[in-house]
Amino acid sequence: MPPPYQPSQLRLLHGAIALLVPLAWITGLLVYSAHDGRFGRLPFTPPGEWIDIHGTVGVVLWPIALLFGFYAFTAGRVRLRQPANAIALLALSLAVGSGKLMQENWLRDGRLDHIVYAVHLLAWLLIALAVSIHITAALQRGGLPLVRSMASLQLRSGDRPGHWFAQIRRSFKVGR
Repeated sequence: MPPPYQPSQLRLLHGAIALLVPLAWITGLLVYSAHDGRFGRLPFTPPGEWIDIHGTVGVVLWPIALLFGFYAFTAGRVRLRQPANAIALLALSLAVGSGKLMQENWLRDGRLDHIVYAVHLLAWLLIALAVSIHITAALQRGGLPLVRSMASLQLRSGDRPGHWFAQIRRSFKVGR
């Protein structure tokens, strides 16, 4: 049986998300520990402007998440039938969306009572759960070959960046 193949567009966007989400999650933990900590703090929070760093990661993540969402609902929509994929995308949307609505001075000023902040904290927890479910489901569905296929640099003919627009356009014509 040939190894699974994932479209290059999916691999690029998924790879960027897979690098940025853990970075956002960890910097978010440091922000929480430094500025909130109502449910506990890390034993040691390194000095730094973690709100600014977390916000910068969020600014970079936001357009990639939008592109990933667009891909997921067009060329990748068949993959959304997998509950683990849909849950991970929803958690990402909630985290990025609530993060965009936050103001960085809320935490610096100790104003922790904003509903958007509570939603962002919930999204932070959901991301951890969703990524765990997503990875577990991928391993159950296709094992290491499926996971390796997401990191493959191999390109098939018709799957180069110059073909991406046509792939998206074709996805709108399916079923019509």
